[in-house]
Amino acid sequence: MAKYMDVHHSMKGITEEKLREAHNADLAIEKDEQVHFEMAWADPESGRVYCLSEAPSAEAVQRIHERAGHKADEIHPVPLTVQ
Repeated sequence: MAKYMDVHHSMKGITEEKLREAHNADLAIEKDEQVHFEMAWADPESGRVYCLSEAPSAEAVQRIHERAGHKADEIHPVPLTVQ
């Protein structure tokens, strides 16, 4: 499975509660597409939300986000990571 970082641009003013609700909506159905959403970050001022996931494809990530009601504007593969 590959890792993906997706970006949502239109969530200006998002609160921690709303971010958690959106993330939980993804988690509730992620197994349907063999996706696992690991973490989400948000910048309420810019409206950007970032989600890190592990999935078989970017299309699978998008299908879950669409079904959960918040389609991603960008999805990027993350081929290399360091800690």
